[in-house]
Amino acid sequence: MAKLLSCVLGPRLYRVYRDRAPARPSRDEGEGAPAAQDGSWESYYQPRALEKHSDSILALASVLWSISYYASPLAMFYCYRKGYLTMSKVVPFSHYIGTLLLLLAGVACLRGFGRWTNPQYVQFITILEDSHRLRTPEIKKKLTGYNFDFRSWPVDFRWDEASSRPAAGGGVSLLRPEPRHRSTATGFLHLIQKLPCQVASYVVAHTFGRRMLYPGSVYLLQKAVMPMLLQGQARLVEEYNGQRAKLLACDGNEIDTMFVDRRESSQPQGKKLVICCEGNAGFYEVGCLPTPLDAGYSVLGWNHPGFAGSSGVPLPQNEANAMDVVMQYAIHRLGFLPEDIVLYAWSIGGFTATWAAMSYPDISALVLDASFDDLVPLALKVMPESCRGLVTRTVRQHLNLNNGEQLCRYQGPVLLVRRTKDEIITTTVPEDIMSNRGNDLLLKLLQHRYPKLMGEEGVRVVREWLEASSAVEEASVYSRYELEDDWCLSVLKSYQAEHGGHFPWSVGDDMTPEGRRQLALFLARKHLQNFEATHCTPFPSHEFHLPWSL
Repeated sequence: MAKLLSCVLGPRLYRVYRDRAPARPSRDEGEGAPAAQDGSWESYYQPRALEKHSDSILALASVLWSISYYASPLAMFYCYRKGYLTMSKVVPFSHYIGTLLLLLAGVACLRGFGRWTNPQYVQFITILEDSHRLRTPEIKKKLTGYNFDFRSWPVDFRWDEASSRPAAGGGVSLLRPEPRHRSTATGFLHLIQKLPCQVASYVVAHTFGRRMLYPGSVYLLQKAVMPMLLQGQARLVEEYNGQRAKLLACDGNEIDTMFVDRRESSQPQGKKLVICCEGNAGFYEVGCLPTPLDAGYSVLGWNHPGFAGSSGVPLPQNEANAMDVVMQYAIHRLGFLPEDIVLYAWSIGGFTATWAAMSYPDISALVLDASFDDLVPLALKVMPESCRGLVTRTVRQHLNLNNGEQLCRYQGPVLLVRRTKDEIITTTVPEDIMSNRGNDLLLKLLQHRYPKLMGEEGVRVVREWLEASSAVEEASVYSRYELEDDWCLSVLKSYQAEHGGHFPWSVGDDMTPEGRRQLALFLARKHLQNFEATHCTPFPSHEFHLPWSL
């Protein structure tokens, strides 16, 4: 009976992996054998009839519940207008709900009985119970042969496992605006006056605001892309020998990760670990992870809180907490030195990547693809002008993705990839390349690092170069200013040798305007790479490279 109860309460089993082959070689090492020639890509776990049909009923109930949850405000308003919210009508309705819940509980029991009669599921649930009780490497290895509901996966690494530092206020530290000092009386009156706005901002941020910002956290979307996620996981595990793990962040959220180890390969880039930070609807199974993976690097992917196997909700504090435990896991469990770690982010993933670069300054490099400097201008673009004040306040207080500010706290090599046809992070139209917020990210970085070069004249020259949307136009700008790479390099190396490498630099303070213009243009070209594509076009592996470093 205990085993039957375990089958009733156990997680859904999606797939039993085939025996894992050696990790597939990178594109530089030659092509491996074609994946799944035996057709086993589609070899998902096959439940028996009773489990299959009862599981379909429960899945449908889950989808209907999700739809009713999102539609509940409109439904409540409709019921109120029709006079249905009275005791005489609510009480019978609650009886119907109770009966429905009992029926669903019965269906769950039938599903459990179907699982109990399936030797494959019984074997799985036995291994799962052993993994929670024994936690030996042998049991863990057996468990990795299954893909199941990740909520039941045992925790592999805790945020405090290798560090005793306390989390301030329940999480790691974020950059926040400086508080304005007021007298006690004035401050109290100001608080009372602003209270309705504060409440409105909180409600907007925690209802549709975060869902608009992170649509990948919406349950219905995840349900729709689940087959692709399962196939992506199978590819990483079966073809690349990926290692899935659950990390516990300091806020209690569980983070779903996937690691592919290339340190034993013959290619030098396998010694580098690329940690991938996905976009607002991206998952490591189908996101930007394949780019460094196909380029031969070791990779570590993770899902935002509330995405697929990760729990929680994707708010800035939770995002930073998740990134912190991912970094701790990479350093203390996987054994990579910070100087061997590269952060690679796409789109909104730039927030966690710049936070990690700021918080772990010894990392090797940072690559930001199709990212932006600040969320406020992009949020204002998609909201009515009448909501400008509410939108700005909501973003600043609850959804503040201040990538540019965080990036300026990092001292290491940086590469920004700007997509010339980006339709998401432009504030006007995709054809207006100067409204791409990647330009502002570059300018903020250069102005912080090289303030003497990036005066009014330096900014004008860099903007002129940023306006070029093709290689021919870029070459025209170079020739107009007679850019000499060797001279620029010699000037920068001389300054570095004399003053050290800590930014900001005062290089250019005693130079001619022509020299400052050349250096500004040279540095802009070294820090930004154009990619002729839209926002969601996969970044090809042959275009991926580490940032320039003096």
